[in-house]
Amino acid sequence: MTNEASKSLLEARSLSRHFLVRSGGTMIRKKRVVRAVDDVSLDLQSGRVTAVVGESGSGKSVLARMLARIVAPTSGELVLEATPVALKQKRTLAYASKVQLVLQDPFASINPVHRIRHSLERPLLIHGATKADVESLSEAVLARVSLDPPSRYLDRYPHELSGGQLQRVSIARALCVHPQVLLADEPISMLDVSVRLGVLNLLRGLCDEDRLAILYITHDIASARYIADEIVVMYAGQVVEQSNGTRLIDEPAHPYTRLLIASVPDPAAPTREQVAGQHTSAGSTVQEGCRFEPRCPHAMQICRTSEPPIFEVGEGHMARCWLHSDSKEVSDVALTVRQRGGAISKQ
Repeated sequence: MTNEASKSLLEARSLSRHFLVRSGGTMIRKKRVVRAVDDVSLDLQSGRVTAVVGESGSGKSVLARMLARIVAPTSGELVLEATPVALKQKRTLAYASKVQLVLQDPFASINPVHRIRHSLERPLLIHGATKADVESLSEAVLARVSLDPPSRYLDRYPHELSGGQLQRVSIARALCVHPQVLLADEPISMLDVSVRLGVLNLLRGLCDEDRLAILYITHDIASARYIADEIVVMYAGQVVEQSNGTRLIDEPAHPYTRLLIASVPDPAAPTREQVAGQHTSAGSTVQEGCRFEPRCPHAMQICRTSEPPIFEVGEGHMARCWLHSDSKEVSDVALTVRQRGGAISKQ
C-alpha cells in the first residue's frame, strides 16, 4: 500500500434515509417508518479502501445508493471534494463522472442483448469521448482490469463470459469516466470462490495505483479484513463500530462485531458463542433502546430503555455499546465479559 498522503474525496455527514411502509392485510393499513440508514457519517479518502460490513438489511446498499445519488437521503449532507452537494437537485453528469457504482450481479447490471463493446462505448460517448477514440479507450480500460487481449472480449455477449470476467467488465465500465470514488456493492458475492481473490486484488490495485477512494460493501468480514484500511460495521441502519481494519478484528468492541467474526468458518476455532434472540428485519422501527439488544448476550436494563451513544474506545476506534460507559452497573457487566474471555475492552 502506498504511503502517499490521502485527501478527502467524498464525505457523508449524518446521512439518513427513512422509508414509509404500510403493513397489515385489512382495508385500513397501518403506516410505519423504517429507518434504513440512520445518522451515518463516512469519509472516503484517496488511496484508501473503506469497508462497510453487516448482514442483509443493515442498510449497506441503501447507503451506497445515497452516495451514488440514486436514492435521495431523508436528511444529512454530502460533500464532494470539499464542495457541498445540492441534494435537492438531480444527479448531474459531473457528479456521475466522479462517483461510480459497481453492482453485485454483473449478469443483471450489464445489458444482455448488447455486446461488451456497447457497454463500454456508451458511457465514453455520454461523457464526451469522440467516436474515433472509443475503441482504443475501450481496449485500454479492459486491459486495466486484466482482460487481455481486449479485442478478444469487445465483440462478445455477456452470456459468453464467466461471472468473474463479467464483473471485471462492470468495473471497467465504471472506470471509463475516470472516477475518483468507486462504490463496490458486494462485488464478489455472486462469484465463484476461486475468482474472488482476483477481483479483490484488482480493487486494491486501483486504490493504490490510481489513488481511488473505494467503498467496499460486504457481509463477509474476512474479505473486509483482507482489503480494507478501515472497517465500518452497520446493524439495523446504524454504525455500531468503526476502526482500523486490523484493530477492529483483533479487538472487537461491539457484541455484533464479535458475532460477525465468529461467523467466519474456522475448523480450529473453539465452540462459538451462541447469540440469543432473532434477527431484526431490514432497517429499524425501534423507538428506544439499543437495536441489537434482542440478540445481545450481554444485554442490560439500560440497553432496553436508552439508545447507546458512540463511545471512543481507542484512538480512531468507536463503538455504539453501553458496555463502554463509565457507570457502575455497566462497568460490572463489562468486567464479567472480560473475565469470561470476551474481546470487548474498555479503555
